[in-house]
Amino acid sequence: MTSNSSILIDKSLLSRLDQGLYKIESIFALISGLAVFSLMMLAVISVTGRHTINQPLPGYVDWIEQAMPLIAFMGVAYTQRNGGHIRMDILVSFLRGRSLWAVEFITVLFMLLVMILIIWGSWAHFGRSFDFNAPMWSRDSSMDIALPLWPAKLLAPVAFSLLAIRLVLQLLAFARAFINNETRPVAVPLIEDAATQAAKEANAVSG
Repeated sequence: MTSNSSILIDKSLLSRLDQGLYKIESIFALISGLAVFSLMMLAVISVTGRHTINQPLPGYVDWIEQAMPLIAFMGVAYTQRNGGHIRMDILVSFLRGRSLWAVEFITVLFMLLVMILIIWGSWAHFGRSFDFNAPMWSRDSSMDIALPLWPAKLLAPVAFSLLAIRLVLQLLAFARAFINNETRPVAVPLIEDAATQAAKEANAVSG
């Protein structure tokens, strides 16, 4: 599956920052994909153990709980950079020039404000779980095999902080596009028409 947007690259500082951040986002997305693959392997091991030796994998549900933040949060910044999150393209596609960049700036700013609140809340949630003086530095643990929960709770503010940095970078790009009245700014996802999207899909399928 291909994205319905494209990101332009040039030699500007903004584009270089975009590329550098994209490398980190790609690593986070890779970790998320590996987490999905690991859960699949754990499921195979657990089911095989249940049917062969009548012993499923101990703490299987606990490991799923630990992996869920990896799957749910680690790829959000990568998806935002590629324009993969749900958005009202059917409305935004009618806008052009400064009106488009103003709308994009406002929506990204709103997202950033929401993310700041979520980072603050998730970090506080992590703080209630982490304790240097507690066993395994954790005040709470999973139900079955007592895995410490603070590593999973830490992933939320870390992943959302990366997303916040991406949003700040996109705000700068949209602000520059508005000021300079650019037609195709760098470092932000640009909406593609249906023909371009179809061509990319066909190219992806054909390899």
